Amino acid sequence: MDLLIIYAIEVLNAIAVLIVMSLGLAVVFGMMKIVNMAHGEFMMLGGYSAILATNHLGIPIWIAMLVVAPLVVGLFGIVIERVIIRHLYGRMIDTMLATWGLSLALIGAATMIFGNTTLGISSPLSSVAVGRFSTSGYSLFMIAFSLCLLVALWLLLRFTTLGLCARATMQNARMAAALGTNPGQIYSLTFGLGAALSGLGGALLAPITGVIPTVGVSFIAKAFITVIGGGSAIIAGTLSASTLFGVISQLVTYASTPVFGAVALLLTAIVLLRLLPQGITGRFFRRSL
Repeated sequence: MDLLIIYAIEVLNAIAVLIVMSLGLAVVFGMMKIVNMAHGEFMMLGGYSAILATNHLGIPIWIAMLVVAPLVVGLFGIVIERVIIRHLYGRMIDTMLATWGLSLALIGAATMIFGNTTLGISSPLSSVAVGRFSTSGYSLFMIAFSLCLLVALWLLLRFTTLGLCARATMQNARMAAALGTNPGQIYSLTFGLGAALSGLGGALLAPITGVIPTVGVSFIAKAFITVIGGGSAIIAGTLSASTLFGVISQLVTYASTPVFGAVALLLTAIVLLRLLPQGITGRFFRRSL
């Protein structure tokens, strides 16, 4: 029984990791239809922000991860939207090329500043005993926090004025402008929100994976697979795809190795998109956020 609980925690942790890894990209892609190729580098910036704030500025690790990292990357995202993205709306290929170039620039800048060595912060939580076994307390935190993050985003988009204006602007910018909304400001705030969630994800994963300038490459593939597999609905799509991919990947990892777990995730995504080209929420949960 204790071993089953450990297995269940590990599966839930795999789902939670996919959620925090993908949610920022889901906001930008799901609401703005922008393919942000620099999503992994935004996560990298979040990881470095948390590490610098903790190791060099003496800021408590929880504040560094949950406040400093999303704030820094969110503000950076607003600047990028105003300088680059704003001039490329409706031009998907140009946006992809521009954000890809941005990702290369961020990797080069991080390499010059930090070098190729892996930096990290220690896990802020110790292990927790489960009968005869023990599991990471940080894994339990990730599971609880990912759920809280989904609920908070749902409340923001569903019940706040900002969320209502954002959804209205993404559906019909001209009508929203006629009703008094500033579409340019909404676009900036929405992209900044997606960037902040990406930075938060990178900071939360820093104690697990460490941070190097090229760490975003390992994040972006799984994030894109999860977002595309989930479909257009931001929250329902991210949750459903993360659950499907996380469960299959972790079960195959238990049965073999992590390499085969990653292969199983990719094969599942291929089969899913073959059967459901518009993702899970293109067929199910159509009216969900």
